[in-house]
Amino acid sequence: MIKQAASPKNERPAVGGAPPSGLNAMVEAKLWGNPCWLTYRLNYLALRYNLPLYGWIEETYKLNRPEYVVIFSLGLKDGTCAAEIAASSGFPAGTMSRAVHKVQRLKLISRSRDPDDGRRFVLALTEKGRALFEETLPMFVEFEKRMLSALTEAEQNTLSQLMAKMVLASPDWPTSVPKAA
Repeated sequence: MIKQAASPKNERPAVGGAPPSGLNAMVEAKLWGNPCWLTYRLNYLALRYNLPLYGWIEETYKLNRPEYVVIFSLGLKDGTCAAEIAASSGFPAGTMSRAVHKVQRLKLISRSRDPDDGRRFVLALTEKGRALFEETLPMFVEFEKRMLSALTEAEQNTLSQLMAKMVLASPDWPTSVPKAA
């Protein structure tokens, strides 16, 4: 159970201890004075990771986030389809389709019909796409190392185990909000 402490500014309970000084009032309210603290903290951390990295990708390589997500996804697992990348990334199918077509035009990926399912196209990095992935991956790894540096090795392992447990439980979570009766 996470211990709740009173927030010095608004006397509402703060989850996970008192908020650090230096955060603006809204960030403090969302991350420490919020009954939905977990999701807001996860989102905050994801934004602190994603915004600078995808900004760098766009500025340096002229690829927007969905386009680079195709490259990154195929860098991790070549030979998959756009629907699988979309499902694992949270992007709509149309957004992913446009991204796939652009990176294919740039010759960063190849697209071929799946021999087992003629309706499906398999995507793979080209040599140029693989080089881009290998060139950019270290910056993503470095940013994650910076984030994790606030934790001891044991805390990192615990965090990894707890997050994995939540990921594995997530298929049982609702995928929409029930309509009012």
